[in-house]
Amino acid sequence: MNLTNQFCHFYDEAEFNETDRPGFRRRVITGDNLQLCFWRIAGGASGSFMHKHDEHEQLGIIARGKLDFRIGSEDTEERVVLGENECYLANTGVWHGDSVFIGDDEYDECWILDVFSPPRDDLRTG
Repeated sequence: MNLTNQFCHFYDEAEFNETDRPGFRRRVITGDNLQLCFWRIAGGASGSFMHKHDEHEQLGIIARGKLDFRIGSEDTEERVVLGENECYLANTGVWHGDSVFIGDDEYDECWILDVFSPPRDDLRTG
């Protein structure tokens, strides 16, 4: 493992990996007790469903664009719209998702920094 990439060039385009969802790219940095997932999501991308994490807390910070989503109980219909520099906390077991990603004016992307504790095994490979 090349640890130098864990500490520098966080915005390096080549370090973002495509996912199985069209329009979703991510870069993941994992420590012993927490994990940062930097999402770059194309404006208008779909593929977010209501879900919860039974073993992880998730803190999300919107860095660019907007996130229009639901958070709370599984059947909540109330939507929340978060813009740049706003954040959400999905404690263990809190339902969230059904997201609409609104791109910014420069990249037409929504950038979200998700912090998970403890780290998620399914994200460890990038």
